[in-house]
Amino acid sequence: MPDPTPDPVLHRRARIARLVTTGQRIGYALFGLAVVTFVVGFVAGFPGWIVGLIVADMVTGSLVLAPAIVFGYGVKAADRADRDGTWS
Repeated sequence: MPDPTPDPVLHRRARIARLVTTGQRIGYALFGLAVVTFVVGFVAGFPGWIVGLIVADMVTGSLVLAPAIVFGYGVKAADRADRDGTWS
């Protein structure tokens, strides 16, 4: 019979995995928005505000996406270690 009390480590890892997914979606969406804004800026002759928006999208996307990718690798490694039983 399974233990009725949830494992707090697995619960926390699942919460981090959800945050990772959200962070990756937001980060990649910001990069996509930067690409679309670049195309609009190319057509419009790159006015200053469009250039600023492109830079802001790229910087914000990087700040959100980088930790999400790193934590995503951590969650996957922890899941793999649990599955394979390779914890020290």
